[in-house]
Amino acid sequence: MLRIRAGSVHPVTAPPISDGAVLVADDGRIAAVGAHADVPLPPGARRVEFPDAVVVPGLVNTHTHLELTHLAGRNPEREFSRWIRTIRSLKDATTPEEFDHSAEQGVRDCWTAGVTCVADTGSTGAPLRALARLGARGIYYQEGFGPDPADRAASLAELQAAVVRLGHVASARTRLGVSPHAPYSVSEPLYRAVADFARRESLPLAVHLAESREETDLVRDGTGSFAEALRARGIPVTAHGCSPVEYLLELGVLASGNCLAIHCVQVDERDLDILRQARVGLAHCPRSNRAHRHGTAPLAAFRAAGIPVGLGTDSVVSAGDVNLWAEAAAAGLDGEDALRMLTIEGARALGLESEIGSLEAGKQADLAVFPATVLHRPPPSSTALLTVIAGRPVHGYIPAQ
Repeated sequence: MLRIRAGSVHPVTAPPISDGAVLVADDGRIAAVGAHADVPLPPGARRVEFPDAVVVPGLVNTHTHLELTHLAGRNPEREFSRWIRTIRSLKDATTPEEFDHSAEQGVRDCWTAGVTCVADTGSTGAPLRALARLGARGIYYQEGFGPDPADRAASLAELQAAVVRLGHVASARTRLGVSPHAPYSVSEPLYRAVADFARRESLPLAVHLAESREETDLVRDGTGSFAEALRARGIPVTAHGCSPVEYLLELGVLASGNCLAIHCVQVDERDLDILRQARVGLAHCPRSNRAHRHGTAPLAAFRAAGIPVGLGTDSVVSAGDVNLWAEAAAAGLDGEDALRMLTIEGARALGLESEIGSLEAGKQADLAVFPATVLHRPPPSSTALLTVIAGRPVHGYIPAQ
């Protein structure tokens, strides 16, 4: 057993506790949370004390691309469609071994930042393998691509084969899902096919959606840089006369079950109503949106509509790091409000709120210890003193006792 005492404990779903403690049972779940005087110290339990720090639930990063960790600082391009093409070229020049090393480094970077759960999208499978190998927690969404309707069967077969290959790696802690990438990289028939596949196999689904003005131009009017790039490849482009959110509703993608929509910058009230009724979770990535000049997603409107929304750092090529506290500051959040968004709200967006996201007896013992100043705005440091997943310290030091 492990007992952690700190200057304050922040359960998130209950008021903060001064001079509090958390007791972790041998099964990796939280046994007790409360004031130091009220939390037992069983014989033989390891104990550690942080009098000038805070204990919080482990942070939840709702959108990462951990296989791209090695590309930090490698893409100065800012125009979005050209930026995407540059990323593809850099990935094509990366070996499988480099992807594995990159993903593992990304997981460890997350632990250093107090992140205990990630929702990662990628095309190589390396993030899922790294999560499983290191005993991390997360959902890995295997990406599917194919903008040409004529390639639907081949693209679907490739995605299904990847899911079969990765299936033995997945577990209750490291889950596997699918991600038909985005409206500019996935055809209408492929969207329908992947959504059907996800429903049939009970797989969580994630999609980049309503991220850029260029995406809206493509879907609504069949114009813009994405449309031009597709036509240059001989791929037909159709103007659908609706928003990207309405488009994916029509294709059955948003109603596929456990669906995560990433970005959702270019949305209106009609789109918000669709997302709410479809019970879609959102990943809000303000620093990435700012870096690519996409605009500002309406976070206040998401929350007012009751849409579950968490924060994500996107790839380090966009945001620079996996500092979720910086993401919260970019979203205009601080203190307990930021903490709630980074924990229980992120867990709710992923459908994991019954397991993680708050410090409650019976929940998984995913937690982090930070300097007390982390709740200031902006926090002077996002480095965790201790990070614990399912009761196991994965970052920081606990002396032997």
